Amino acid sequence: MTLPVFHIKQNSILARIAAKKLGTKRVAMVIGNTIHLWNATKEEFLNDEQWFKHELCHIRQYKQYGLVGFLTRYIFESIRKGYYNNRFEVEARAAENS
Repeated sequence: MTLPVFHIKQNSILARIAAKKLGTKRVAMVIGNTIHLWNATKEEFLNDEQWFKHELCHIRQYKQYGLVGFLTRYIFESIRKGYYNNRFEVEARAAENS
């Protein structure tokens, strides 16, 4: 597997907001090619193969649709189907075991 170019931002305020919204202690979220972490170190994240693959899938989705295109589709899917059934989350969960 060829890894896409990505960056990791620890202690991200955006990820902190997402964690609060999702009701979870730790979170990773992607914007463009940056993985934003809250309450997890870079090492913890990189050592969790399923979590890492999940977020890499989102980076590929951004690359496919572009920043605005992906965010628009993601938000629309989340409104229509909810976070868990959002097709981008379904695809990312499937990537965890590939």
